[in-house]
Amino acid sequence: EPPAWAPGPAQAAALLEEAADLLVLHRDFAAAVERCEAGCDSLGAGPGPGHESFAEVKCSLCVVGIQALAEMNRWREVLSWVLQYYHVPEHLPPKVLELCILLYSKVREPQVMLEAGSSWLRAQANQRLPELGTLLELYLAEVLLPLGLFEGAEELVRGCAGLDSEQQLALLGTVRESRRRWALREETRSPAEEQQEPATETLLGVLSQKLLTMLTLLRRALRSMSNHFYLLPYKKMLLATFLLYLVVVRLDPASPTSLPFIYKLVQLFRQAWAAVLSPIHRPPIRD
Repeated sequence: EPPAWAPGPAQAAALLEEAADLLVLHRDFAAAVERCEAGCDSLGAGPGPGHESFAEVKCSLCVVGIQALAEMNRWREVLSWVLQYYHVPEHLPPKVLELCILLYSKVREPQVMLEAGSSWLRAQANQRLPELGTLLELYLAEVLLPLGLFEGAEELVRGCAGLDSEQQLALLGTVRESRRRWALREETRSPAEEQQEPATETLLGVLSQKLLTMLTLLRRALRSMSNHFYLLPYKKMLLATFLLYLVVVRLDPASPTSLPFIYKLVQLFRQAWAAVLSPIHRPPIRD
């Protein structure tokens, strides 16, 4: 049974040190989360304003807990885990919010932070914080702009009263540039996608014709030389024929154009090979 810890920032600080050791030195992530939870619980609702040590210890406990949860691949729990100690996104410390944004961006789930990040950045109490500009820039770069929410990004920038005019202009320029690159990427991608399938089918048709031609020649050769090939295992013949096909067609497996249809070619090859083998019979073994 874990010891009964007395509440208060001092005990929470001791639990923080223990949790950090478990995380970094022992890599016992589950135990580290337990210590962080015990530390946050020991702080309770916390003292009134002005107790900076209380806020720092609680924030550090959450940072260690977030890292431990991520190490255990429990990143889906992170946001709800920290909110059970801060209750609403607007009360999250800047460092905790930053870590959450980076985490969900890293796992390609930026939409998880849409509501929490927007609520924090729009909160009146956070407009006076020095981290406002940095967090807004991070939120734009990792959440809104990758999701293509350009109008929401511009509205958010204009609604942040804590930004000066120079900061707003710089961030709006970033949004416009991102919108321009997004539109350009969409314009260049659509024609390429439209042409990719016909080009792929054309190349597949050429390769298929070469394969069929080669197999026709091979079939004739096997018919005329069946008496000499009946002792050769079919698997070795299959491998040798496929290698010969690669030499004739010069198909490069590393080429990006070969990847979409190489599976179809293999299927076609198997079907054609079955057709080649079907009329060939081994000669009877004579005493």
